[in-house]
Amino acid sequence: MNQRKLRRIGRREFVGTAVATTLLSAASSQLPAFSARQKRPNVLFILTDDLGWGDIGIYGQEYQTPNLDQLAREGTRFTNAYSAQTVCTPTRIGFFTGRYPARLPVGLQEPLANSRQIGDSVGLPPEVPTIASLLKANGYETALVGKWHSGYLPTYGPLKSGYDEFFGNYSGAIDYFTHKDGSGTPDFYEGEEPVEISGYATDLYTERAIEFITRERDRPFYLSLHYNAPHWPWEGPEDEELSRTFYNVNNFTAGGSRQTYAAILKSLDDGVGRVLQALKESGQADNTIVIFTSDNGGERYSDLGPFQGRKGILYEGGLRVPAFIRWPRVIQPNQVSNQPIITFDWTATLLAATGTSSDPNYPLDGQNLLPLLQRRKPVNKRTLFWRYKSNLAGSSPGQLQAAVRSGDWKYLRLGENEYLFNLANDEGEQTDLKNDYPKVLRQLRERFGQWDAQVLPYPG
Repeated sequence: MNQRKLRRIGRREFVGTAVATTLLSAASSQLPAFSARQKRPNVLFILTDDLGWGDIGIYGQEYQTPNLDQLAREGTRFTNAYSAQTVCTPTRIGFFTGRYPARLPVGLQEPLANSRQIGDSVGLPPEVPTIASLLKANGYETALVGKWHSGYLPTYGPLKSGYDEFFGNYSGAIDYFTHKDGSGTPDFYEGEEPVEISGYATDLYTERAIEFITRERDRPFYLSLHYNAPHWPWEGPEDEELSRTFYNVNNFTAGGSRQTYAAILKSLDDGVGRVLQALKESGQADNTIVIFTSDNGGERYSDLGPFQGRKGILYEGGLRVPAFIRWPRVIQPNQVSNQPIITFDWTATLLAATGTSSDPNYPLDGQNLLPLLQRRKPVNKRTLFWRYKSNLAGSSPGQLQAAVRSGDWKYLRLGENEYLFNLANDEGEQTDLKNDYPKVLRQLRERFGQWDAQVLPYPG
């Protein structure tokens, strides 16, 4: 198991200094054995960043991800899984709270800007219950490793929202090597203290995850492992020299290639494989729920399968994500489900699986998937809603997007234009049926309006 020495530094020094080097120690094979099976399951929730629906080999595309493919085969894989939003912050808010992100002001940040632009003016309020705070109250040891992107210090942060510990970045994107955000501000933290540490971010998160899950403990754990990969900047593990040029937002999103993207994915897949091996070697694999998914649809180099669109637009390519769950002896392996699900269903499912009560003052929007996963309940034709009005420069800010999926039907609004698709026959959203089915169009438009009236309006 690799461990890296951290040097805690003051905030002023943190902003102004470069990344220092550290030494690696120990070996991943030296893992403690756990003698007793815990009564309640551990939870490992793996969230990737901008991973497209087809970026995993088992979804039938070109990228090679053997560890993720094996994990998917060991449980249930979903082909109709959706993110709660088409960009980072709202989806994370949806998972943390188990509710539509637009129920909170921070969920309207699409996405949340960097700290230099927005400060701590908005974020996930500490008083709002989260999956971490609820599990913590139920006796779980909780940790977030990786990307937070739900509000900045001193007002907001993982430690204020139920996590016992945090190791990672607060902003939406960091350079994989310098760990600076797009404005050039260093953004790597141990809890609420900035630290200097060398290494490729994916590897650092993997190593900390292994260290956390293999500790001796007398209570179950919940780990959110939120990789920044494969989000831009486009840097593979061998691109450290290139990282020295990425000091502004324009450079952050420039360059790259499918070969570089494949290298980023390989590092991610290798990391997940190491974490899963650590679970196995420490005797915890059979008593750990593992969930893997993405925060939104893919980006420039993603393989989006049959879908149109990408991150930042409410076509299927911007919303459909890979998703699978493994829970040995509870969920049968080699299962594939076409049940439409959404990010915050995982919240409801994990609370149910761990015997944890939600807060009645904050009723969940997600559905508990356990009856479906245990094949005690058939697929249901539920209705899901999205609304998007980007505040990201260069992404048509101010243009309202809306979407409703109800059964096989999808209503889509892009600005003033409306569309109606039947996803059973047209996953690529190529044939607009609004003139052929005006009643369906009207019904879904009305249902969106009813839902829209129940969530927060956009400011201004």
